Amino acid sequence: MFTGIIEGLGTITAVRSSGQGRRLTITADFGLEQSRIGDSIAVSGACLTAVVIAGSRFEVDVSPETLEKTTLGSSKAGDRVNLERALRLSDRLDGHLVSGHIDGIGIIKEKRTQGNATIVTFEVPEILSRYMIRKGSVAVDGISLTINECDEQRFEVSVIPHTAAVTTIGVKKDGEPVNIETDMIGKYVERFITQPPRKGTENQDAGSAIDLQFLAKKGFL
Repeated sequence: MFTGIIEGLGTITAVRSSGQGRRLTITADFGLEQSRIGDSIAVSGACLTAVVIAGSRFEVDVSPETLEKTTLGSSKAGDRVNLERALRLSDRLDGHLVSGHIDGIGIIKEKRTQGNATIVTFEVPEILSRYMIRKGSVAVDGISLTINECDEQRFEVSVIPHTAAVTTIGVKKDGEPVNIETDMIGKYVERFITQPPRKGTENQDAGSAIDLQFLAKKGFL
């Protein structure tokens, strides 16, 4: 589990085939003294397992599924990536709960300046936008951001100077792809209210069921 507060940047220094997957070698801009083999590290938002650690360098295996669903499928040596090590229970939760399981890829459509912030607009498929709400949370390349506006095809966020300076969002350009993880709460709620009754529960008191009609009656929709 992660927070979406990027710990630092890293550089992919090597990419090599590993069966149907790949192994990436990444050099972090910060020390990894407290990290161990087997620890989870989010690489531009994708949760990966460190299999080799040597100083500030570590290696991770990337599965075919992750290569297909994330921007890591097109990664190459020299690429800069956002890094965050797994959340500890004693840490402050400064961003939002991020699983590191990427839902899909978005495209940067526009970057414009507004006051001291950069407004970034992303294009996403409806399968992702359905879980986005105004003032909700989203992880972009692992960065916890707040949604300003959204519709079925796009959403926009405000990026403050600090975030632009310490993450890859500050240097990415229009047309570049990014990893998107939507807020996990929305996905669980949808699953909960749309799945059919489990076997053996069909005869339970209908008044105790939580469904769209119940939520609308109680003012949640």
